[in-house]
Amino acid sequence: MAVHRLDLAEARRIAVRAQLLDAPRPTDLLAVVRQLTLLQIDPTAAVAPNVDLVAWSRLGSSYRPSQVQEALERDRTLFEHHAMVRPMGDLPLYLADMAAWTGGDRQREWLRLNDRFRRDVLALLGASGPLPSRDIPDTSQVAWASTGWTNNRNVTQMLEFLLMRGEVAIAGRRGRQRLWDVPERVYPTDAPAVPLDEARRLRAERRLRSLGIVRETAPASPGEPGSVGQVGERATVEGVPGTWRVDPTALGQPFTGRTALLSPFDRLVYDRTRVLDLFAFEYVLEMYKPRAKRRWGYFALPILHHNRLVGKVDVTADRKGGTLRVDVIHEDVPFTAEMTEAVHEELRDLASWLCLTVGGPVAGRSDAARR
Repeated sequence: MAVHRLDLAEARRIAVRAQLLDAPRPTDLLAVVRQLTLLQIDPTAAVAPNVDLVAWSRLGSSYRPSQVQEALERDRTLFEHHAMVRPMGDLPLYLADMAAWTGGDRQREWLRLNDRFRRDVLALLGASGPLPSRDIPDTSQVAWASTGWTNNRNVTQMLEFLLMRGEVAIAGRRGRQRLWDVPERVYPTDAPAVPLDEARRLRAERRLRSLGIVRETAPASPGEPGSVGQVGERATVEGVPGTWRVDPTALGQPFTGRTALLSPFDRLVYDRTRVLDLFAFEYVLEMYKPRAKRRWGYFALPILHHNRLVGKVDVTADRKGGTLRVDVIHEDVPFTAEMTEAVHEELRDLASWLCLTVGGPVAGRSDAARR
């Protein structure tokens, strides 16, 4: 099979377009999640929860956070599993993996020793669910031992393992607390389980389509394997060593760019090696670093302009003060007047969506302007 030879600009356009970050914006949340395949759940909300920030980056201010909750809890068009929100239409691609999940030796032995506890949990949820974990009694025979935060958190560990096995499901949330229930009240009862090998191939195809272009082997990410296997077609990228897999349907498509502010967990930038190779963009999430060692900020948002990642903005939602605080706009490349105005417009839109006003020491100004 011929190897596609892509220049760097086209490879970038493929990646941006696959993530629905080109223009015009999409208008339907469910269509966005179907294309992206997932929205990662993360508790950090320095600006907004990741699920909402990723959705806003695609849909703009027409997106309401309640839409995800409605889709998860009322319409059941989305489901939560393993810290990801996914389209319910993809559930059949995960059922075989749930049925095959055994965990490691330690998890298997703990579940064996706590089978009565497992049955107690399932019986209670069947009779009284959905319930938060705090309303589920700990009837374990053997405690879960750990040197970390999971030590003796027996109910939480049991629910996590049963979720992976498909024996319980997440019915919704009360604040940040997950509500647990039996799967027949959350998942469609007629959802067919796609055979395991076929399901994994189809998921790899979906993943490649959502990313556009990936390394043949890449680092694993939460809920995703490290390789897409042999799906798609082989490609090389001018000036970048090695081979890639590209979605053939993405080749030669028209592209109109726009400016977007991205979550640090956004799939366009999540694979830091891929984003360095394709976009020459260096990024590290610095919220775990001491303040003095941060280069860009606690939760700096990458800035996309057309098919280039051009900088980061150190921004925080100060909800008590009613402002979206802009501390620094870092320019990886010198901004033109058009780029500067586009970034400021996105900041104004983000602030409006959050019901805040733009403020802070460099609100309305870039690094270059301050210099």
